[in-house]
Amino acid sequence: MFKFYLALIVCSAMSCTNAQITAHDLLAKSIDYHDPKGLLEQGEATLQFIEERPNGPDRHTTAVLNPWAEKFQLISGSADREITTTLSDGQYSYLVNGASPTAEQVKTYRLNPSRSDFMRTYYHYLWYMPMKLDDPGTIIDPQVSKTDFFGREALQIRVTYDPAIGKDIWYFYFDPKTSALIGYRFYHDEAANDGEYILFEGEAIYQSVRIPKRRTWYTHKDDRLLGTDILDQITVK
Repeated sequence: MFKFYLALIVCSAMSCTNAQITAHDLLAKSIDYHDPKGLLEQGEATLQFIEERPNGPDRHTTAVLNPWAEKFQLISGSADREITTTLSDGQYSYLVNGASPTAEQVKTYRLNPSRSDFMRTYYHYLWYMPMKLDDPGTIIDPQVSKTDFFGREALQIRVTYDPAIGKDIWYFYFDPKTSALIGYRFYHDEAANDGEYILFEGEAIYQSVRIPKRRTWYTHKDDRLLGTDILDQITVK
């Protein structure tokens, strides 16, 4: 009996419960770390980014996200232009350098609802993580694996989606002590080692909200740098 209690004490000290935690429990703990009061779910977030690309100019982008009110605005500016996309009352509108776009600009910058819906989903999905993993259609493998994620000890979960939503395979990585999300990767075809991995660094904090600050993207096949997205500021109202 003494050995049994001693084993329990040692296991607790070594955080053995991480090996037994389910993916849903880990996700709940991570959401509680990143947005414990549900501010992002209840309010409207404004995120300001610097988006660095190795073969192009940096972009300064502001995204206004309110998925539950069907509201979205994206203002993206580089050295020679600023493009504003706004969703209001179910309709998209566009400005290029503060004026209505020409037909040529509409084609060149892909100013259409299909592309705008994609960008809206992109910003909501990636910057509301891990909270978006609670969305309907998300299929979470219940098993949690201990692994090394580019030199960092991590807990890994595997995520797929209802085919109507998406076909990619995702892996998400969490800090074993805090349950903070520290990175993720995705594959279109895992056997082909395609897709990308994304490394996190630092946090942007607004009240109780903690969002990964710096995200650097690489390809799986050749570790090629695709870009870095830096969250400069976040506010929620």
